[in-house]
Amino acid sequence: MPGSGASAVEWRSARTPVGYADAVSDMEQRVAAIRSKTADECVWLLEHPPLYTAGTSAAPSDLLTPDRFPVIATGRGGQYTYHGPGQRVAYVMLDLAGRGKDIRAYVCELEDWIIASLARFGISGERREGRVGVWVSRPDKGPDREDKIAAVGVRVRRWVTFHGISLNVNPDLEHYSGIVPCGINEHGVTSLADLGVCVDMREVDAVLRTEFEARFGSVRLDDAISNA
Repeated sequence: MPGSGASAVEWRSARTPVGYADAVSDMEQRVAAIRSKTADECVWLLEHPPLYTAGTSAAPSDLLTPDRFPVIATGRGGQYTYHGPGQRVAYVMLDLAGRGKDIRAYVCELEDWIIASLARFGISGERREGRVGVWVSRPDKGPDREDKIAAVGVRVRRWVTFHGISLNVNPDLEHYSGIVPCGINEHGVTSLADLGVCVDMREVDAVLRTEFEARFGSVRLDDAISNA
């Protein structure tokens, strides 16, 4: 799904944790600018402080400990999910008007991006019919056990995307116990570290960048890294 324009996608990375409300405000402004052709497309890599987000399909019964962390309603699709330190969030702001206007294909490309990135670390990530995100089979925990390693939640406004993906690198997985992640009880969550792959965020970011370019086109590194 490469872009049709000449401009590379801006690639930003926050050096310090970014509050969720601040991130959403930043995305809203950038999406409007992309739509008006006054800014380039953008991928923003960051971490959030610990919090739960409720997507547009979130069921109240899936919030098990409502007083544990801040709970924020968000306009992305999906149900409850967790964000926190050790999880790489990538907010992806692309103009689908120049990329085929196919939201389903876009979501598949995001999943393929994650799967290819995981493969670089020796992890076999898979998609599952009827479940958005990327999963890892865990035969060590049972014959039918699967754990989610990455979530996908997107919103599209006038063909410009925002929100994006979250990949568990080394978060505190116990924090997921306060919700039913993505409304799925029968499976768990995992991370690169949980699977025995110990890498830092810079290594993960480098792989994400390479695999992103293979699917979406070239990127332009932002020298003025955001510390929003």
